[in-house]
Amino acid sequence: MKLNTVDYYDSLEVSDLKHHQLSYKKLIIPASLITAGAISFAVPQMKEIDRDVRGEVNEHNLSNSKLDNYTQYVPAAMVYALNLAGMKGKHNFKERTIIFATSQALTAAIVLPSKKLIGEERPDKSNNMSFPSGHAAVAFSTAHFLFREYKDTNYWLGISGYSFAVFTSVYRVINNKHWVTDVFAGAGVGILSTELAYWLYPKINSLFNISKGKSASMISPFYQKFDKTNMMGLNYQLSF
Repeated sequence: MKLNTVDYYDSLEVSDLKHHQLSYKKLIIPASLITAGAISFAVPQMKEIDRDVRGEVNEHNLSNSKLDNYTQYVPAAMVYALNLAGMKGKHNFKERTIIFATSQALTAAIVLPSKKLIGEERPDKSNNMSFPSGHAAVAFSTAHFLFREYKDTNYWLGISGYSFAVFTSVYRVINNKHWVTDVFAGAGVGILSTELAYWLYPKINSLFNISKGKSASMISPFYQKFDKTNMMGLNYQLSF
């Protein structure tokens, strides 16, 4: 059994390869957002902005909403719903699922250790896992996933997911769960994770094409309850 990566890349169209390239231009926005959040630890004025926004939210007694727990996933759901409705995106089911799963894995791999290492206290003082915002990271990763899939088909549809990402991020601040700089950094992490997922996709997919024409693969979701913990994920099966 031989992994023939060269043959796989030769089979891709030039436009597809370009779609998966990672250029510095694609990193400007996420890098800027992450920097805007991170410099709050070195620049006192940024912390002042955090406190000022917190004060405004408390002063106006804005109503809380739990919708941010769900709106973070809406753009990803839109991608699959649109494809089911016949409006095809850039990739087929298997391809986009690999990309989406990779982006979420990268998001978790960046956000969770950062929360533990940095240990910033939340505005509501519930714990020390405020920076960066995980909700904002997931929301912007899914919004960018929708954008990458549909920007060439319907640009306005492609950018529509960012409205859900912004809503999610704003309500993390209103709900007293995050500082503004937390959601800036989270947004940057989410966009970066999705860009990295698209860049990694040809490399990951080449591993699944071990025996071209003689292999079959299947991706399926799973749900498992272990003790008091609910676990969800994706199974990937490869037969050759």
